[in-house]
Amino acid sequence: MALWLCSQSALCSPQISDSIKSQAHLRWMPDLSKQKVAFDNRWLNNLSSGNGQLAGERVRPMAFNGSNSMSKMKRSRTAVSASMPSLAPAAVQVASRLFTFGTAFVVPFYTVMILAPHATWTKKLVESSVPYVVLGVLYAYLLILSWSPDTLPLMFASKYWLPELPGITRMFSSTLTVASAWLHLLAVDLFAGRQIYLDGLQHAIETRHSLTLCLLFCPVGMVTHFITKAMVQLYRKANSGEIPDIAELYS
Repeated sequence: MALWLCSQSALCSPQISDSIKSQAHLRWMPDLSKQKVAFDNRWLNNLSSGNGQLAGERVRPMAFNGSNSMSKMKRSRTAVSASMPSLAPAAVQVASRLFTFGTAFVVPFYTVMILAPHATWTKKLVESSVPYVVLGVLYAYLLILSWSPDTLPLMFASKYWLPELPGITRMFSSTLTVASAWLHLLAVDLFAGRQIYLDGLQHAIETRHSLTLCLLFCPVGMVTHFITKAMVQLYRKANSGEIPDIAELYS
């Protein structure tokens, strides 16, 4: 025990080692401080040169751990990229073209309903089901392209099978999904505009302002039409049910 304490003291301080060697009964002990310095020098030389067993024990495990961590990072990046759906450039290009086509396709219908509401051909054009069939087919096509195994779980993410905003936001991060939703809105908005136009013709109500709003903000245009219709009906009741000529409303 005494020898161990002496060796530890010698390793910690050269002055203590000199005082110990000055004692007669301990002069046989080697100079441990010099051995420690020589050992430290050999360890540093071997570590810097990368040779020897000491260097191999120190350096090789560190390099091995580093390669493992790098391989793990590469595998994690590959897994993340594989989990994210990649869209083919051709599909995105098709979605962009259908988006532009659908937008330009509905504009003439709103134009004739606003500029020529009394024309016979306008009413026949608006009553036709052709535009809704075209938009429905295009929407179904984009819906098939944008469909993925995560579509239904994102749409009905709630435990009550109701949509939730985070799920819908994630679903609309896809270009194909946004394009299909845009065609969906175009078809619904045009149908609502047609109903406003035909209701205006039937009850002799001004609809041009409501149709303009319906083209841009469909729910606002619907509310405007309901308010306009209520105001006209109140006016007619106040004037003994008199129905003004519809041509006067558009003059």
